[in-house]
Amino acid sequence: MKKLFLFTALAALLLAACGQQQQPQETSEAISIYTVEPGDSTRYGLACEGCTDSILVLLPYEGGDPDTLDIAQAFIDRRIYGRPHTGDKMAVIMSPDSTGEVLTAVNISTLNGEWSYQVTPVLSPHHPNMPPLPDSIRQRIMAPRTYSLVLKNGGMAFSKGAYRQNSDKMSPVKYPKLRRYARWHLYNGKLVLLGDSSSRQQPDTATILLLRRDSLVLRFSNHEQEYHKK
Repeated sequence: MKKLFLFTALAALLLAACGQQQQPQETSEAISIYTVEPGDSTRYGLACEGCTDSILVLLPYEGGDPDTLDIAQAFIDRRIYGRPHTGDKMAVIMSPDSTGEVLTAVNISTLNGEWSYQVTPVLSPHHPNMPPLPDSIRQRIMAPRTYSLVLKNGGMAFSKGAYRQNSDKMSPVKYPKLRRYARWHLYNGKLVLLGDSSSRQQPDTATILLLRRDSLVLRFSNHEQEYHKK
């Protein structure tokens, strides 16, 4: 998916449309070229001045005046992932049962960044008959490692971590395989992570359970993962 953000035009229109709401101005032109995946019902835009725990003022990427959206129930239900601040990029899913009411909102600006998590090893299956290890040695070889998931503007992604010991058959322990990503996007409020074009790795889709400035929790198909922003 190609995404190209026009930052200069976006900043200028943000000041005009969000910073001067006492004197509304026409902003019919699109402020960003943003390709939405087929079937994605999400609305994308910028948070404007006037956001509270019950109201989201959204300047849509497709242009027009800012919309005032009701997020009171979503806030109560903890479905606002990343509190909106002026200028933040937002992804919003509207409630099908109510005009102007938000079902879920994700703060894309908060989601961007390097998210770290720790992994612990297990004893390698290549050494099934290993004798019991002293606690001091076990503690040393079972030390956790830090992996990272990096989400960047424009849909770029990559993973960071140690690779070598995963394929070292002489090692007494085996660390979880590091999933390698190249791209990311949101789809109906869920995070989709993709490998590069040459990879046969299947995309991973995760439900966002928690998003704060320094904390992220994702639910994948077979596990939940906690992250901390580095």
